[in-house]
Amino acid sequence: MSENMILAVLGPWEIGGILVLALLLFGSKKLPELARGLGTGLKEFKKATSDVSDELHRAMEDDPKPQSRTTPPAPPTPRSYADSGDTEKSPKPESGDEAGRNS
Repeated sequence: MSENMILAVLGPWEIGGILVLALLLFGSKKLPELARGLGTGLKEFKKATSDVSDELHRAMEDDPKPQSRTTPPAPPTPRSYADSGDTEKSPKPESGDEAGRNS
């Protein structure tokens, strides 16, 4: 509908004037390249728009899959020293070097 409104506002003389102005600004060699690029861009835009529209229609038509209600596994419980049988709370240094560094 907006295309019809634009064409209704612009008469044949205005459209011709715009085309002549574009020809003067860009030249006869650059104008076909610009038109080709514009056409390619519009084609890709329409394709992307239709792809998104089709995807939305498919998503609305598909039935939602039933979700199974399973409980997640329980997190592991932290082991204490009493459970492991270790009597020491912290390990001792292996060599005397570390004891000398701390002093």
